[in-house]
Amino acid sequence: MRSKLPDLTNYYLFAKVAQSGSISAAAKQLGMPKSTLSRRLTELEEEQGVRLMHRSTRGLKLTDIGHAFLLHCESLVSAAEAAQQTTQVVQEYPRGDIKLSSPYAISQTMLKRLLPEFLERYPDVRIQLVVTNTPVNLIDDGIDIALRVRPEIESSSLIARPLMDAPSRLYASPSLLAQFGIEHPLDLTACPHLSLHYSSGRYRYEFKHQETAETLSISYRARLITDDMMVLKEAAIAGQGVVALPPYIVDDAVNNGLLQTILPQWRLPMGIMHLVYPHRRGLLPAVRVLIDFLVERLPQLDPEV
Repeated sequence: MRSKLPDLTNYYLFAKVAQSGSISAAAKQLGMPKSTLSRRLTELEEEQGVRLMHRSTRGLKLTDIGHAFLLHCESLVSAAEAAQQTTQVVQEYPRGDIKLSSPYAISQTMLKRLLPEFLERYPDVRIQLVVTNTPVNLIDDGIDIALRVRPEIESSSLIARPLMDAPSRLYASPSLLAQFGIEHPLDLTACPHLSLHYSSGRYRYEFKHQETAETLSISYRARLITDDMMVLKEAAIAGQGVVALPPYIVDDAVNNGLLQTILPQWRLPMGIMHLVYPHRRGLLPAVRVLIDFLVERLPQLDPEV
């Protein structure tokens, strides 16, 4: 006996409701009556024989099996969207929307130079740039591509392509260096400091000497803590503290003599800039060309290369 094929429309509607967070919001986006959408979700749960989401006046909450079921529904939706746009592959003419996530520093220094070039090359592609230093969940937030600086990316649901090393160096203004002689990491204990925000609450420099491989850990208390690297850069130029930043943030200030590299023989832990996207069988042409563009062009902007 042949089994009845499932109604894939219900899978699509379930994914849209989960993404929107409520039946009302999804119905508005889809342009269909709320009662019809609610009925289709009920039909889906009856077909599956399990409850996929809890409904209340405060919104929707997926059950554990609902979360697992959603991953497969999203794969079906992605495959359907890719199939719908197969003509784009043949024509090599990408179009449509891309949601790109980036930290502030990369957006303000690199993407601001690259995205206008990309948009000029592909006039039918629209980019929604989400700038945040908070890690995003690509699946839950509907992100197509994310840029991240980490030693490594650990997620079986994501593809991570290393782009370049992203080292941090210590910098200080000439006026600060004239006040505090800094020839060894231990000299940093007497200096004021500026820092990015670390959720661990542990503020320290983990040094390794590039020649002797000696390691040293120096704790510090920052006068200014922020996720905005540009603010840290300006505060360092004003002589308010020592700061650890990527070279591409302060390269201009160093070249103009506003900041100086300190303790160059002592290295801080190396980060790696990754381009990350969900593990899907088929990427839409617009997403694919942006990935290829960033993989090619971002390393060319790195002053360390």
